[in-house]
Parts: sequence; structure tokens; C-alpha cells
Amino acid sequence: MENFKRRHSKLINSSRLLYQEYSDVVLNKAIQSQKRVDSFTEDIESSFPSSPRLRRKVLSPQDSYLQRLSVSSNASLWQDIPMIRGSRMLLNMSRDEQKLQEAKFELIMSEASYLRSLNVAVDHFQRSAELQAMLTNQERQWLFSRLHDVRDVSASFLFDLEEKFEEDMFTFHVCDVALKHAPEFRRVYLPYVTNQTYQEQTFQRLLNGNAGFQQVLERLESDPVCQRLSLKSFLILPFQRITRLKLLLQNILKRTRPGSEEEVQATQAYDALEKLIKDCNENVQRMKSTEELIYLSQKIEFECKIFPLISQSRRLVKCGELTALDFNTLSPKWKVTTRPIYLHLFNDCLLLSRPKEGGRFVVFDHAAFSDVRGEKCEMKLHGTNKNVFRLFLLQNYQRKRVEFLFRTETHSEKLRWISALAPPRGELDLLECPDAPQVQCIKTYKARENDELALEKADIIMVMQYSNDGWMEGVKLSDRERGWFPSEHVELISSKQARQKNLKEEQRVKNAKQQVFCKK
Repeated sequence: MENFKRRHSKLINSSRLLYQEYSDVVLNKAIQSQKRVDSFTEDIESSFPSSPRLRRKVLSPQDSYLQRLSVSSNASLWQDIPMIRGSRMLLNMSRDEQKLQEAKFELIMSEASYLRSLNVAVDHFQRSAELQAMLTNQERQWLFSRLHDVRDVSASFLFDLEEKFEEDMFTFHVCDVALKHAPEFRRVYLPYVTNQTYQEQTFQRLLNGNAGFQQVLERLESDPVCQRLSLKSFLILPFQRITRLKLLLQNILKRTRPGSEEEVQATQAYDALEKLIKDCNENVQRMKSTEELIYLSQKIEFECKIFPLISQSRRLVKCGELTALDFNTLSPKWKVTTRPIYLHLFNDCLLLSRPKEGGRFVVFDHAAFSDVRGEKCEMKLHGTNKNVFRLFLLQNYQRKRVEFLFRTETHSEKLRWISALAPPRGELDLLECPDAPQVQCIKTYKARENDELALEKADIIMVMQYSNDGWMEGVKLSDRERGWFPSEHVELISSKQARQKNLKEEQRVKNAKQQVFCKK
């Protein structure tokens, strides 16, 4: 990083769009591409992953393409490069080979747009003297973390990508560059993403309780350089980019020739990013879980056998208040009485409590997670007792078997509790579910509860079950993450051929990893 200041990207101004809008345009095009596959109307030109198009300027033909792009208002397709368009080499390329080069060019162009946004985040916001004056040293650290380091790593990465591209515009490689920079990605992204909880809390606290911060922020965000985008949209860029970079590498991997050196490099780079994202998510989850446990330990008291609540390996899976139904079998009409019970389901145990005022809980029973079962209830109950399920404690803290009948407010809550209480599942073999429904995300969804699935535009999800009130449980094909999400954020993929194509592509990635990492 010592020579960072001497490195200047030629692509940094290749588009007027900042990464937030650039990414949105590209993802919308990916959604449309999937729809074309779904409706069997995909054509050669529209199938290429494309970049946002703006009006072009007339440029001197003797300039290099990167120099031309640096003063152009258009982020173009690889096939639009004058040297490429109409060339014999392009004409001799197969459609798949052309798609591979477009996928690699998309990675370069998107990194340029990302760096442009990072420059705004660092130079306009983080280094603002006005904003600095409103923050303590600790608040600066929590709010911006190591954003300048993230920017420097992106600049170095883009410079090396550009060098590769200029060496050979027809058959340039990018995965070896990504693999080379993977240790630097880990060095800066892991601490930045891990700081997410503190960043969000600090930002919200300043926004709600610091009038000076609000005023300065409004002035900074109104500057044309921000293009009407908020500081928060800049702060979350590293989270979004590291995930997007993994998907771009995955897209390249799917298009490489099996057994080639490029396939090996793409697989290794993809695996490095996948492990980094997994470690980032685990760190965030660990910090969140620790905070939840500390908070709960102050709100919970035990009237039964006490056990220490705070544990490094414990995490909250699901919690909520349910209505317990008790039947008086001595009554000729089986009179039903109800009482509220609050469940705290952790990855290793379940607590059953009576809720009290002030958000406090009195635990009256608990059991190990391995001794808990949730089942659908087949009893036909009248009135409001519709969404019911059975909860079995095969062995509670007194070593007794206990059974409860619970009612939830909605059908989705009933299904979500039964799913959360199910024994741990092994990794899903996608090829064993060829007829399972698939949906595509058309609107980003941020998970609000621990059993929900965060979605980004263009994500493909295999649906495992759905409720009658607009919720689905599914598995993302790209990373096998499982959870619940609102159906209004997705669209059904109706074509069987399109679903099979999606499964085949994901299996292609899995096979490549097995070939590369399981060699003797």
C-alpha cells in the first residue's frame, strides 16, 4: 500500500453513477435477464451482463480505451470497445466465451464505481472538519471504522485489474488478481463488517440525540457530490460490495472452461471470498448474540433451577409471546383457558417464562434443545383457536416429559416456530429437489428477526414452504442460507427449464470446488 498515492485509476470517472445506483441498475438487469430465461425470450445481445448506459461523448480514436472511458460518461460493455467490436477475434469467440469476458469486465467496471463512492465516503464525509467537530474520538471510530483502509485496498485492487485488462483486452483474467488481493480484503473487511453493530447504534444515537450532527449531516448530504444519497448508504457499501464481489466471481466461475487454469483460479478466489463472508457473518452474529444475552440476563429471573445464561457459544434463534391453551377435561364441554407464555429459543436450550411488566420474564421451565420438539396440531378447534401447534419437552429440568398446546396470531408464526424447533438439518442437496419452487428477489429485504433471510435483488431462492399470510421459507442457492421472508419481495420462476438451469449452475460451482480442494 506504500505506493497507493502514485496509483491513479483510469476508470474512476467512467460513469456518473455512484456505486449505489450503479449496483441497482445492474441488479435490475440481472432480474430482467432471469425473467427472459423464464419466458424463453432471451436473445444473444440482451443476455450479456450489462452496465448502466448514459449518453456518450465523441472521443479521439488514438486514445487508449481506458483513457477514453476515464473521460466518458458511459460505463460500457466489453463488446462495445472499439478495438473489440467487429474484430475477427470477437467473431471467432463462442457465445459462452463472450459471456465470460463480459462477466470479467463487469467486475472491473463495478470496482471502479465502488471506489468512486468510497472516495465520496472518505473525502466528503469522514474527513469533513465540520462533522469531525461533532464527534468524539470513540464515535469517529465506531461510525467510520477503517473505511479509509477499505478505500485504499479497493484502489490497489482496481489498479491491478486495469493493468491486466490493458495487457490483453481480448483474453484478460481477473480471478488471479482477486486471489492475490484476498489477504488484503480479509485484513480490512473483517474488522469493518464486525464493527457493524456499533456503527448502526452510534449512527442512530447521533441522529436522534445530537442536533449539531443532524444539521451538519443534512448540509453534507445535500452536496451534489453525494447525488442525493445518504451517509448511511455510503457506510454500508463495504458490506454490500464484499457480497457482490463473491457473486461476480461465482458468475465468472460458472462460465470458465472445466479443467482450465482459469477455473482453478476462479474457484480459489471464490472460496476465499466465501470464507471471508462466513467469518464476517459469524463475527457479527457473535457480537449481536453476546449483547442479546447480556440484556436478557438483566431481564430474566428463575423460579426453577437456575443455569448461567451468558455463554460464548449460545445464540438466540427465536423468541416471542405465545398463547398457551389449557383444557379442563373435567368439564363436559372441555372448557379452554388461556395464558401468555414467552419462549426464548437458543441454539442449545429453550426457556419458558411468564411475562411481567417492564419487559421482564420469570422462567418456570427449561430444556435442552435436543429434548425439544414442535409439531403441527391436527385437532379441530373452534373460534379463534386456529393457528395452533404442540410443543414437547421430552425431558425438562426436572427430567419430566411436558406437553404444551400453543396458539399464534398468524399462520406464518405457527410455521416459523415449528421450523425453528426442528432438529438441525444437514446441507441441502439442491439436485434432490428438482421440482421445488424457485423465486427471484425483486426488492431487497433486511432480516428483522433471527429466523429471517436477508435478500438482495436478483437472489434466487428455493422455496421449502409458505404460509397463507404472505411468508415463505427458503434456501438461497448462492450460499445455502435458510430462513423466512415476505413473498411480496420475490417473484415466482415458473419455467421448469429456468429452474433446472439455476440448479445446474450452482452444482457447477460445487463440482469445481470439489475438484480443486479434494485433489490428493
